[in-house]
Amino acid sequence: MIRLFLSLITMIGLVAGLSGCTGVGYYAQSLKGHAEIMAARQSVARLISDASTPEPVRAAMATASAIRQFATDALDLPDNESYRAYVDIGRDYVTWAVFAAPEFSLAPKVWCFPVFGCVPYRGYFSKDRAIWTAAGFARQGFDVHVSGVTAYSTLGWSSDPLLSTMLRQDETYLASLVFHELAHQRVYIDDDSAFNEAFAGAVEQTGVKTWLRAAGDTDGLRRYQAGLKRNAEFLALVAETRDELAHVYAGTGTAVEKRAAKAAAIDRLRARARQMRESRWGGFSGYDGWVEAPINNAKIAATSVYNDLVPAFLRLFELCGSDYPRFYNAVEQLGALARADRAAALEAAQSCE
Repeated sequence: MIRLFLSLITMIGLVAGLSGCTGVGYYAQSLKGHAEIMAARQSVARLISDASTPEPVRAAMATASAIRQFATDALDLPDNESYRAYVDIGRDYVTWAVFAAPEFSLAPKVWCFPVFGCVPYRGYFSKDRAIWTAAGFARQGFDVHVSGVTAYSTLGWSSDPLLSTMLRQDETYLASLVFHELAHQRVYIDDDSAFNEAFAGAVEQTGVKTWLRAAGDTDGLRRYQAGLKRNAEFLALVAETRDELAHVYAGTGTAVEKRAAKAAAIDRLRARARQMRESRWGGFSGYDGWVEAPINNAKIAATSVYNDLVPAFLRLFELCGSDYPRFYNAVEQLGALARADRAAALEAAQSCE
């Protein structure tokens, strides 16, 4: 199902003055939430070796440790202290992200921060605070969307720990999170979330496949590839609706007419998704929560930001001979281009150089 991975801005209070358009309270909650997590860290190696560690926890830590080492050894991802400690945070999500977009636009509202640049969301360690913030934007006329987040990255500013939220599903899910978040530490381009998230998504997908092949888990690889295919089909449905809405918003209709056309397009998306569930996905219900919950510009924009460029990055990875160092070098070269030229150059790439 659709997942969001965020490089949340949690360390700004340590590396920049609390000034600018974002208030002190926002920075304070970010720093406080992250500091509380860091203070609760336990060494993964110690949990594995400690005879008093419950067996399920020890097994999970052993798997996580193997995945973390694989990230460095096979995927050339940073060899540092990130994901070598563990925190049980005692809740379903570590943070909640708030997205907002105008009523008749698919361009998400963007917030800018010192050091980390601009991103199309605001992250909160408190669900209530996230909902309160979203309600404020809704009163201003924005479409809003709040999404729970299971993992985040400080981009190497601190040693990000494994979180209990990362262990909610199977080993493949854990590997996908670790590879994705470490990819943000490998390459990160200021002010271009679409580029950063799609790059990390490509590392995640290729990395998980590489890991499953190395483990000889043919059944797991088959399930993972089937899931990727299903996800691509769902994203194509969302993209179709996005194009329909873009046409509506660019038209000359009145606000009343545009609202009616918007609602009709979203209804068609739900109908197509339900039909796809029965005709192609064998009744798979993983997208039901997304489909049946409110759908608006903010939600559609959030989905687009994290997925649109992934196929182009996967193609570039193949052009680089599936060689991770070469791939990262090529991505860094693209990142050095002007933002206006970056996506087009990625799409047009014919070689790894």
